Amino acid sequence: MTALLETRGVWQRFGGLIANSDVSISVGRGEIVGLIGPNGAGKSTLFNLIAGVLPPTQGSIIFDGEDVTNLPAAARCQRGIGRTFQVVKSFETMTVIDNVIVGALVRNTVMREARRKAHEVLEFTGLAARADVLASDLVPAEKRRLEVARALATEPKLLLLDEVLTGLTPTEAQTGVALVRKVRETGVTVLMVEHVMEIVMPLVDRAIVLDLGKVLAEGKPSDVVRDPNVIKAYLGDRHAVGA
Repeated sequence: MTALLETRGVWQRFGGLIANSDVSISVGRGEIVGLIGPNGAGKSTLFNLIAGVLPPTQGSIIFDGEDVTNLPAAARCQRGIGRTFQVVKSFETMTVIDNVIVGALVRNTVMREARRKAHEVLEFTGLAARADVLASDLVPAEKRRLEVARALATEPKLLLLDEVLTGLTPTEAQTGVALVRKVRETGVTVLMVEHVMEIVMPLVDRAIVLDLGKVLAEGKPSDVVRDPNVIKAYLGDRHAVGA
């Protein structure tokens, strides 16, 4: 499987704090890859580096065969990197469809076409009936889906999902899982950060575990969850002994 995304020896330092330490990962075209790890592991920082929020202190980021290390977020979005945010960032005083139009305008500069694309994405994500509702009136699960819809409206090749299933009820989470699978069926590659391993492990093709800014383990979910180092990072030494 050819890599759509690679990070090569990526470091990110904030003064004396090292958030990412020599992180080298790859995501193949058409994969769903889970990026997991305890709080403070460096997952969100790595997402920001991939999306172009800030450049790495050291190392390079290759997307679709191009070195995008020094490109800003807008340029990476144009090349096909879409993302959601851990803290929902909808435009609260705008309607649902206008929120999605913002994403669609990345590739459709004619408003009529952007609106058509937005309607298409809302249908796909199950939000069509809420198109004319203010974003502020959505329930949390709908706001998560709105984040996904706006990102999909940019027509990404790679979709970065930052905890889109976190905080949902079991039924809402299963609806979210089904949506992620639908996204992959359209040919979009998915890299997702999640904390709830019971949800993410049956969904992903591969899991990459970060701990203290470094890659701790990666591989098939069934192998990763049995890795003593992963158990230790999540649960502590006393659980690792009996693993």
